[in-house]
Amino acid sequence: MNRDYPLEKVRNFGIIAHIDAGKTTTSERVLFYTGSQHKIGEVHEGETTTDWMEQERERGITITAAAITCFWSKTAEEDKKDSSKKFRFNIIDTPGHIDFTAEVKRSMRVLDGAIVVFDGVSGVEPQSETNWRYADEANVPRVCFINKLDRTGASFERSYASILDRLSAKAIRMQIPIGEESAHEGMVDLLTMKGYTFSGNMGQDVIEGEIPANLLEEAKKYRAALVERIVEQDDAAMSAYLEGKEPSVDELKKILRKAVIVNEIFPVYCGSALKNKGVQLVLDAVVDYLPSPLDLPPTTGKNPNTGEPIERHASDDEPFCALAFKLQTDPFVGALTFFRVYSGTLTAGSYIYNSTTGTKERVGRIVRLQANKREEVEKVFTGEIAAAVGLKDTKTSHTLCDEASPIVLEEIKFPEPVVSLRIEPKTKADQEKMGVALRKLADEDPTFRIKTDEETGETIISGMGELHLEILVDRMKREFNVVADVGKPQVAYRETILGSGEAEGKYIKQTGGRGQYGHVKIRMKKMEPVVEGEKISKNITREDHFEFINNIKGGAIPQEYIPAVEKGMREAMSRGHLAGFPMVDVSIDLYDGSFHDVDSSEIAFKIAASMAFKEAAQRAKPVILEPIMRVEVIVPDKFMGDITGNLSGKRAQIEGMEERGMNKVVNAKVPLSEMFGYTTTLRSMTEGRGSMTMEFDHYDTVPNNVAATIIESRK
Repeated sequence: MNRDYPLEKVRNFGIIAHIDAGKTTTSERVLFYTGSQHKIGEVHEGETTTDWMEQERERGITITAAAITCFWSKTAEEDKKDSSKKFRFNIIDTPGHIDFTAEVKRSMRVLDGAIVVFDGVSGVEPQSETNWRYADEANVPRVCFINKLDRTGASFERSYASILDRLSAKAIRMQIPIGEESAHEGMVDLLTMKGYTFSGNMGQDVIEGEIPANLLEEAKKYRAALVERIVEQDDAAMSAYLEGKEPSVDELKKILRKAVIVNEIFPVYCGSALKNKGVQLVLDAVVDYLPSPLDLPPTTGKNPNTGEPIERHASDDEPFCALAFKLQTDPFVGALTFFRVYSGTLTAGSYIYNSTTGTKERVGRIVRLQANKREEVEKVFTGEIAAAVGLKDTKTSHTLCDEASPIVLEEIKFPEPVVSLRIEPKTKADQEKMGVALRKLADEDPTFRIKTDEETGETIISGMGELHLEILVDRMKREFNVVADVGKPQVAYRETILGSGEAEGKYIKQTGGRGQYGHVKIRMKKMEPVVEGEKISKNITREDHFEFINNIKGGAIPQEYIPAVEKGMREAMSRGHLAGFPMVDVSIDLYDGSFHDVDSSEIAFKIAASMAFKEAAQRAKPVILEPIMRVEVIVPDKFMGDITGNLSGKRAQIEGMEERGMNKVVNAKVPLSEMFGYTTTLRSMTEGRGSMTMEFDHYDTVPNNVAATIIESRK
């Protein structure tokens, strides 16, 4: 079986946006115009293709990233007839709600480009900023689409200004709208200087015409700015331009394509997906400006055996290499592992090597996804996104490759969960089912954690927010038929130290027969931030929030007991010191101790380490840390005073206020513990007209009076 599409005709891109900016509606239009479906599903009717989970359809929001494959040819008729002109699109429609931020982060890692959708009334919103930051981290080229220009209060210029101001000064208008709000008819393309309107009941006919006379002067002014910005990217074009020779439209497109691929320019388009205006032109922009896998630098990784850097080029002839970026439990086929192929090919029925775990797995079947429909394929090629059925040990972020030439790609880093709740099965039968369900859900979602409270034996689940946990519990009930009682959401506090302290721990037990003897001396201090790429010396082990330095000289503690000391420290950290919350950012220096030839054992050293840890922590100024959230509240002007007063009472730091359309926006940093149920409070304070978004910002020390209450409540 050979490749059915040349690699230069493949585009892997995602559609990302703040909640309610119209991502899923845009995706549905894409599917309709590319011929992947014959009817447009609407979010408000609960019939969309990419929102296929029951919870998504009920709530009208996207929860899980859906992958779709479809085909597009530029709007000219002859392209439609000639299939060799078609481009293959692998699209991922991502969630906009902050609680599902992991879906956006993991999608960014495997995509080559993105369409960023903005609401034409609100412009840039908080989640737009977070998504933009993820795209910056992953170096993903972007095309912007200012949507919903048919809405009352929509303004292309205001939304465009918010992109320049809050995201990037490298954005540039490619179009201006013909009319706004109820008068929105189409758009002017500034490169070709043509006007575009749309006819047919689904806007499927794109009509090219002249620019309306009232927009001509404005269009000329903006075109001059656009051409100038493009020629700045190319020395030869710049010199010719300065001599009065303007490059042709095709030359300008070529230069612009290069600039978009290296993130020097972000083209901005406009329209209304719901009213079927402008989506086809954005798809043409994907073809013209977003990269194919061949346009990007080679993928880099490490040799798992030697640690040396390796490159893989986008070619079917190179050894196979792919990244698993998502797991999904499918009711019909079982476990699906989504992966992006960076090099080589993979055939169904063959074996692959998971270089992250060092194990081999058999690929039973390979499916390509049209959201929730599947098409089985024999073979996948470089640049494709597909899913394997039946992989047992592969998790999110694992590298799959050819065993003969192993490589490990960089893992995707996910934010830590900040909200927890206790969950208890109703019956004994539910208990077993709950264990299986929670494990499967945790495999799918890397920001969802499960742990057991050692003292009470209760199960505690943690996630990114109240909605995140609510959806997970709901899925557990529906998909796995588990009935469980759920506690109130709790804040995921942590502990740390501000100072330093020394201590020794001595565990001696003399009973009949063999005794126990372990003795350690440690220095504890706050762990310094890890410097990227810094070489760690042999006697230091370091994980996310813990550093262990083995400074034992002259065999004061035999080497075989050192791991037991480290393990004792880790366990003591997980139990915390003040209120039983896990401790973070602690550095332990084990500098002395002693042992007994007969009585020393691993368990004795583990207990001694735990005793020393407790004593040192007491001396090193322990404190409790709480998650601080970045909150944005949007309210009509008349409620402004009430809202700021209410936030101040919640220990909020108000960082700024601005106007957005008809509303006022308050930006604040607020402790998460003060924000439970705030949405309901906000609605009742603003006659239902206020809205808010909240995302994790950082951890900070809890004030003493609050800490005392927390410690008391944990006793």
